[in-house]
Amino acid sequence: MKRYFILLSAILLSVTLSAQTIKGTVYNQLNRNVIRGVSISLEGPVSASSGTGINGDFSFKNIQPGVYQLKVSHLSFESYQTTVELGQKDLDLEIFLVPQAGSLPEVEVISASRRNSPSLNLPFASGVLNLPAQSENIPRTTPESLSIIPGVFVQKTNHGGGSPFIRGLTGNQTLILIDGIRLNNSTFRYGPNQYMNTVDPFSVSKIEVLRGSGSVQYGSDAMGGVIQVFTKEPSYSSAKTFKGSLSGRYGSGNMERSGSTEFEYSTSKMAFSGILGMKDFGDLIGGDTTGRQSPSGYTESDASLKLKLKISGKSELIIANQFVQQKDVDVFHKVRLENFKVNKMGVQGRNLSYLKYSIDQNSAVLNRIQFTGSLNSTIEERNSQKNSSQVRGLERDKIQTSNLAVEVFSDLSRFWTANSGIEYYKDEVSSIRNNINIQDGSVTVLRGLYPDKSSYLNTSVYSLQHIRFGSFNAEAGLRYNWLQASIKDTNLGQLKISPNAFVWNAGINYSIDQHHFYTSFNSGYRAPNIDDMGTLGIVDFRYELPSYDLRPEKSNNSELGYKFASHRWSFGTAVYQNRMNDLINRVQTGQMISGYKVYRKENTEEAVIKGVEGFVEWQASENFFFDMFASFNHGQNISKAEPLRRVPPFNGNFSLKYKLNKFYVKSELSWADKQSRLAQGDKDDNRIPLNGTPGWKVLNIYTGYSLGSVQLRISAQNLFNEDYRTHGSGINAVGRSLWMSLHYNL
Repeated sequence: MKRYFILLSAILLSVTLSAQTIKGTVYNQLNRNVIRGVSISLEGPVSASSGTGINGDFSFKNIQPGVYQLKVSHLSFESYQTTVELGQKDLDLEIFLVPQAGSLPEVEVISASRRNSPSLNLPFASGVLNLPAQSENIPRTTPESLSIIPGVFVQKTNHGGGSPFIRGLTGNQTLILIDGIRLNNSTFRYGPNQYMNTVDPFSVSKIEVLRGSGSVQYGSDAMGGVIQVFTKEPSYSSAKTFKGSLSGRYGSGNMERSGSTEFEYSTSKMAFSGILGMKDFGDLIGGDTTGRQSPSGYTESDASLKLKLKISGKSELIIANQFVQQKDVDVFHKVRLENFKVNKMGVQGRNLSYLKYSIDQNSAVLNRIQFTGSLNSTIEERNSQKNSSQVRGLERDKIQTSNLAVEVFSDLSRFWTANSGIEYYKDEVSSIRNNINIQDGSVTVLRGLYPDKSSYLNTSVYSLQHIRFGSFNAEAGLRYNWLQASIKDTNLGQLKISPNAFVWNAGINYSIDQHHFYTSFNSGYRAPNIDDMGTLGIVDFRYELPSYDLRPEKSNNSELGYKFASHRWSFGTAVYQNRMNDLINRVQTGQMISGYKVYRKENTEEAVIKGVEGFVEWQASENFFFDMFASFNHGQNISKAEPLRRVPPFNGNFSLKYKLNKFYVKSELSWADKQSRLAQGDKDDNRIPLNGTPGWKVLNIYTGYSLGSVQLRISAQNLFNEDYRTHGSGINAVGRSLWMSLHYNL
């Protein structure tokens, strides 16, 4: 008996000694931050399951040697699966997950607090889209990629445009940033514009949308919210590394023929990347009876370069340049509806260069300091000629924007952090208008759309405070902004206007287990710019006169929201009210010039937008994913006792995806209700049908497969060939069509 006991003990001891451990850490591939709450399953000689802790780590102990399938899943990220072989030594793994798009609350965002923070703990509503050029719906442009983010509605005046609405506001009432630098300048127009389309989607790493907040964090224009674009960054490597990729896209009917190449070279202290692209967009083919909408196509060339240098162990220098040029961008509705033979943007584009230097300090107050300097040049050239006219108009606006900024990050205690700074922007405006007689070549020089050689100074100081105490997270901030517009008017002479504004915000988030409740208040403003004060000429369907006595528009946004997140479920909803006063409105003068009604801008209006939005995302199983979102805004012009202009209709999106290893297929139903609540300005807008914009439902199917270094994606859009347009657009959306994207990693 003793002999059997010794033998049994030896067997048990040998089994125990041969058991090993599989452990590891799970990271976000984009920012290298750890991810908590990730589901980990192990299948093989032994089956087990676990999840990552607060430090993103997991561990399976007493595991027998053998071959195992390791499956990793989290609602906010792409699923991951790999085969591991456990021998006589423990395994220590590093796993990097690719984030999904949407409003996933586990995603970290920068825009809400100007520093990396989990959106789950912030008292603000935000959405995130990663790598738009590689997303499943194969977006043609950057603004079109935003249509799958809750709370964003995209209007298109023309095929080469795209103006995102956030909570009922767009144009110069929403703020667009690129790598923290303002894209908005002093000529941004009220209402829809095309400037977001000058961002190349192939150069974008991530887009964040902050809804209902942003004036305190970023200054003027963020009354509806902020859209911040983060361009791709090269990564340092321990050894010299070179990698690259090629991408190509094609749309049926020659609606798109695009190509882009990307390369990156890196060492331990230097990283350099470049992205070069060419795009040829044909006329947009609408659904049902619309057919080809000509002229609407255009061409585009893009370049993006970025250099990162580790100056020391505590400092880093980034130098970047972004160039986009689009040519012959036709304004389709002008040609179709307003008796134009030619109406197009001959050239539209921008050239942004910036330098960022950051240094880390061993100080609570000066934990990190970042310096930013940038030069941004934008150009818009408009060509027009009426039918039967022998005169062709040429207008060209160039805006040179210089920027200097300093931001200080402070870690005052375990519970209290802050970041404060000063920002300075200066716009210099060049605007010309020539009428060219195409018979004899004679040129008549006229005043440009804006006063030529005008300037606009925008300076502000701010401080943002972030406090955590127990289950509560509080955010608060202040900003003071002073501006100076120097306008050289040919009729009135030299004018100087100096508006200023003070804004603040406060919000608190309470977390209990997986539930997060928040409330916030955000005051906002939009300072009158040169487009408001100095416009003279035809804009859209009206003729505008200058106005030099305007005050800043102001808003007060209050919000109540709830977020929930678990391994498989994500849910969020918010109700809000944005009350605005001193709104700058175009007022008819009773005159007519060149067949157009004449308008002048005045601070005459008070308005309110009330809304509710929500999203649900569910990982039904390892392979099935479901998500939906909806947004409703009700805008009322209190001063005029009529609906607020351009407010989008009730709209949303529903999708179901099946994914197996490197293959996926996804169905999507995108929809919008009719919009028949029209202001008088909407009724006067020839882009909006007589009784309002009809509602629509569009079914799309997406599929893709990755084989080694090759990724193929196919999109079948508008399967029922619905003839529709998003509210306020000047061109109908794409009809039944097939799009293909091929991406190859070198």
